[in-house]
Amino acid sequence: MDNLADILARKDFDQPTEITALKRYVLEHFGVDVLVSIRGEQLVISAPSSSLINTLRLHQLDLKRACATEKKLVFRIA
Repeated sequence: MDNLADILARKDFDQPTEITALKRYVLEHFGVDVLVSIRGEQLVISAPSSSLINTLRLHQLDLKRACATEKKLVFRIA
């Protein structure tokens, strides 16, 4: 049986490229850090204000192109 240290040593803690690309796009274009998580076939983008979320919804196609994904984008106010 593996111990916890062996299991954690094999774990990859790097962010998926989709998350990194989305965060970079929003930071470069809007100057705001957002939280991005993956839930199955969805990318959940959480931002601190409703106006930013609405703006991101308008840029949804650009966001999908930036991270090269076909996953559904879900927007939430954090």
